Amino acid sequence: MSALMAEDEIIHEVALVWLEEIGDLDYVRQSLDRLPTRRGRPAYHRGGRMVGYAQLGPGAKPSRSSGTFRRRVFWLLPHDRDTEPDGLYASGAPAEAVDPRTVAPGCKGRKTERSEGRAPSSA
Repeated sequence: MSALMAEDEIIHEVALVWLEEIGDLDYVRQSLDRLPTRRGRPAYHRGGRMVGYAQLGPGAKPSRSSGTFRRRVFWLLPHDRDTEPDGLYASGAPAEAVDPRTVAPGCKGRKTERSEGRAPSSA
């Protein structure tokens, strides 16, 4: 969950791969998943759809116990605002949601007025 994600957990990210145009999305959900590789498209096992993922550099070390890497995955559920604009998240956003325009390799991103379903302020 983004609220629990620390910047030092994503310092080995070298690139983000977006599978959809993020300019059309008010928010994406993000999570740290345990994956078998540093790079490449991971398998997706949630409801909804994966919209992006992080790639790790060679400095990323696998877990000693599992041999897996912690990588960010960005996703949306069927009831999220992009498919149900008047639904549950017509205003507000899930706890793990961030505005995809604020995300970069090694930067966890943040919520914005847009991601919360509010019109941007004039300031």
